[in-house]
Amino acid sequence: MFAEFVWPYGRSAKAPTLEILSVNPSVNTQTRSTPMVFVHGAFVGAWCWQEHFLGYFADRGYRAIAPSLRGHGQSESGGALSHAGIGEYVRDLERVTADLAGPPPILIGHSMGALVVQRYLERHPASAAILLAPVPPQGLMPSTLRMMMGDPLLMAQFGLMQTLGSGMADAELARRAVFSDRMAPEDLQRFAHRVQPESQRALWEMSMHGAARPWLVDAKPPVRVIAGEKDALFSESETRLTAGLWEADWHAIPGMAHAMMLEPGWETVAEEMIRGLWASGV
Repeated sequence: MFAEFVWPYGRSAKAPTLEILSVNPSVNTQTRSTPMVFVHGAFVGAWCWQEHFLGYFADRGYRAIAPSLRGHGQSESGGALSHAGIGEYVRDLERVTADLAGPPPILIGHSMGALVVQRYLERHPASAAILLAPVPPQGLMPSTLRMMMGDPLLMAQFGLMQTLGSGMADAELARRAVFSDRMAPEDLQRFAHRVQPESQRALWEMSMHGAARPWLVDAKPPVRVIAGEKDALFSESETRLTAGLWEADWHAIPGMAHAMMLEPGWETVAEEMIRGLWASGV
């Protein structure tokens, strides 16, 4: 059963209240001591993990936790969202993990969230990290240029959404950007309605510098990179570069688009994550 609640971190600009979605293993499930924390990507919130992943991993014994970063989902922004950068998102993650019981958490980051996880590791331990469709080391610029050249209308629609709000996001925009043609129309419409603007500062930072800095990590946890074969934003070769920086295992899911936690066939991604964790003894 899903439990949705807000942790009272205060209401100052420095500590906005965060929405936290959490699912615990049932009483009949063998519980694992290491919690899992899921960090969403740009333009969405913790809801993207609630659809499938939180319950899936709770059923396998993990306490599954997903925060909405400041200004996303039902979290407060603590000021203008456009002022939030990757550093602020890392601080949100730090607050979420600070009081977790058990060993250091397993961190799962998707896209922008994968960069947040990598920067978090510079200052904090983790039992493992799984990076799903991570922002490549060269940042968003190559992806942006491909979009400008290959689908200028999609680029223009993104600009309108950033300027005028989530009401400008439609199902076709979502499909071309992050989903495959396999997505059922009713699900596509439902997810598109939950897309939101992203911080301009965070987008700029990712455009200029999306690289991991593993040399700043004292003790590297097991790191795994999982890519989507049909990812329209980041190519397989780009995600391989992230894996190379961490000397990490890399795996591509056939037919999978960018928003792999919501895509049809999401179970394949979750099963691959579990295999990697069990192989690492986590």
